[in-house]
Amino acid sequence: MVNAIESKILQVLAQPDDVPLNAAELLRRLRLAAPQKMALRHVLRELEQTGRIVRIKGDRYIQPREADLIPGRIRINRQGKGFLQPDDPALKEIIVPESATSTALHEDRVLVRRDVPPKGLRPDAPAPPTGAVVRILERRRTQIVGTLQRSRQFLYVIPDDPRLPHDVYVPEPRDLGRPARVGDKVVVALRDWQSRHNNPEGRIIEVLGAPDAEGVDMLSVLRHYDLPRHFPPKVLHQARALGSAVRPRDLAGRADCRPHPVITIDPDDAKDFDDAFCLEPAGHDQWRLWVHIADVSHYVKPGSVLDAEARRRGNSTYLVDRVIPMLPEALSNELCSLKPGLDRLTKCAEFRLSQEGRVLHAAFYPAVIHSKRRLSYPEALAILQRPPADAIERMLHQAHALAQRLRRARFKAGALALDFPEMKIRLDDRGRVARIEQTENDVSHQLIEEFMLLANEAVATRLGQLRRPAVYRVHEEPDEARLREYREEVLSHNVPCGNLRHRPEVQRLLRKLDTLPIGPALKIGFLKSLMRARYAVEPLGHYGLAKANYTHFTSPIRRYADLAVHRALFEPHPANPSDLRHTADHVSTTERNAADAERDSRDAKLFAFLQAQLQNGRPAPYPALVTDVRNFGFFVDVPGLALSGLVPLSTLQDDFYVFDAARNHLTGRRTRRVIRLGDRVTVQIAKVDMFKKQIDFRLAPPHADGAGTARKTDAAARTRPSRHARRPHRRFQSRRWSGRHR
Repeated sequence: MVNAIESKILQVLAQPDDVPLNAAELLRRLRLAAPQKMALRHVLRELEQTGRIVRIKGDRYIQPREADLIPGRIRINRQGKGFLQPDDPALKEIIVPESATSTALHEDRVLVRRDVPPKGLRPDAPAPPTGAVVRILERRRTQIVGTLQRSRQFLYVIPDDPRLPHDVYVPEPRDLGRPARVGDKVVVALRDWQSRHNNPEGRIIEVLGAPDAEGVDMLSVLRHYDLPRHFPPKVLHQARALGSAVRPRDLAGRADCRPHPVITIDPDDAKDFDDAFCLEPAGHDQWRLWVHIADVSHYVKPGSVLDAEARRRGNSTYLVDRVIPMLPEALSNELCSLKPGLDRLTKCAEFRLSQEGRVLHAAFYPAVIHSKRRLSYPEALAILQRPPADAIERMLHQAHALAQRLRRARFKAGALALDFPEMKIRLDDRGRVARIEQTENDVSHQLIEEFMLLANEAVATRLGQLRRPAVYRVHEEPDEARLREYREEVLSHNVPCGNLRHRPEVQRLLRKLDTLPIGPALKIGFLKSLMRARYAVEPLGHYGLAKANYTHFTSPIRRYADLAVHRALFEPHPANPSDLRHTADHVSTTERNAADAERDSRDAKLFAFLQAQLQNGRPAPYPALVTDVRNFGFFVDVPGLALSGLVPLSTLQDDFYVFDAARNHLTGRRTRRVIRLGDRVTVQIAKVDMFKKQIDFRLAPPHADGAGTARKTDAAARTRPSRHARRPHRRFQSRRWSGRHR
């Protein structure tokens, strides 16, 4: 009934040249009976709250675009500027100046009035669309974490999130079970905030403790990003009730792949094995490849408490010291995990491939496997670097050769080489940084990556052929203005650069950058110019992978989007497109939330590690790369820390440096030393600002030896720009660009 009324309202309001209607007029127009008046008002409220209709003067309703009102989700950078991702995928991102964000907070759903300049004033090159927030539709967060402070007259909390520039006024806390002291980390429930000219108000609902107390750093991250520490009892009960082994009745209608030499390859500390593969020759110059994915949809049914909790979480979150799983461990680490030596249910994508890696045939079906071996990436790499010793090792060598052919074909088709090494922080027993390890995207990672990409693309193509509503992984083309700005920056460093609207020119530039000392810094700049990948119900393509159809199919244990795709492909009844649209928006939000939480958890440990270096007076030297030069200093990327920060000019003691804006470099007046983009320098920690979450470095003395390793994949995910930075730093991917997170 409600869905029917909703559809009719939208149809009526979509009529061209129609006048805005009030509730009574809509009741008559829809020919609804008087008892349905309450249902109509309920639907109108729902549509208004989601931004699909707008109530104007006289309590009349119209579609938002008729008044140049655009509903969407706003992201706010550290400089206060907003970026609206409209609900309508046909609309471009809208920039919201800091002065026009109203009381919107990062990730809120808002209504923005789009600026429409007079036609006669439009320049030849269209400026990016701008607008102003006119209404908050839905708060992403109603609680914040911060540090309690006291002025002469009142208490206030400084938010941990630098994207909330206002202190929050709070009354004296009461009945919290422990006293709140000045300097403590606390959780604040925000009250309704009406005007950005006044500070927000709230009340303290939890005292976490002193910032340097053991465990408070991670507890602050958990509370700020609303990450649950435990599953509800009903969810755990339902998971345990499924048992720990595959039951005979579960095998009905499944292909029996248990005799196949199926193997898994995962990180050495992984426990949730959600993909496996098997490869064998298939006649002359052909191969049969089976890609098996954990069949979570067999156990997690729509409408169950397990499904509701998994959807609410959206994905697993990998903090530096723990995992917040999407599913209970009874499923994620046991019944669904493709562990060796055990029967496990899968959804299989079977391919017949030519010797060159071209797909000749693809089939999708439920199966059961019995994994023969579990390999870590280092173990797989070691096998590939020596002659094979048994049948499984020979299969691994054959799979490697096939994966490399798939990889070459993918780049020939236009895929962009945007991979960087990844850094992994290892903690000691006390939760402190013990070491930082580098993980290269070597051939063992590439083997799995290519097979997963193949399966993801094939599933997206099949869904399109079947015309079934589904969730797709999309990565839109970058904004022309940003590409032009980036191209000008590249040319200013005397690096040849063609029209970056043409993919071959982008590939040519990236290959050139790999050969230049300045290349890594400029490559980071290109990443910042890209849009961020997200989920949508429209197959809008994937720019970075150069694929017209792409989805996420291969990680249903830790991504709800993949679970939704399994259902779309295998369930007989298609899902409601409106429900899928809400799911796509929700999991895009939870993915960004997880990425921010992962970054903050890592930074909290690194900041404490660096603060300890300052306190003991022995700051370690680290090799660094100059990534931006300004008149107040230069930014560096520090590979050994997986961090970026500023080297202020005030810390340069050897000379007085002058900024040359034309050449974009700094020159010492006395020594004539030049500091430019791409320079390799050695730095030490100079300042840790825990409130602003910024790091300042200084150049290390000439005798200091460098230490550290290469940088983390997603440079923008960890960049800590100065408040004077030229433009907002944007993350391209949730966790990393490479591998199964594309």
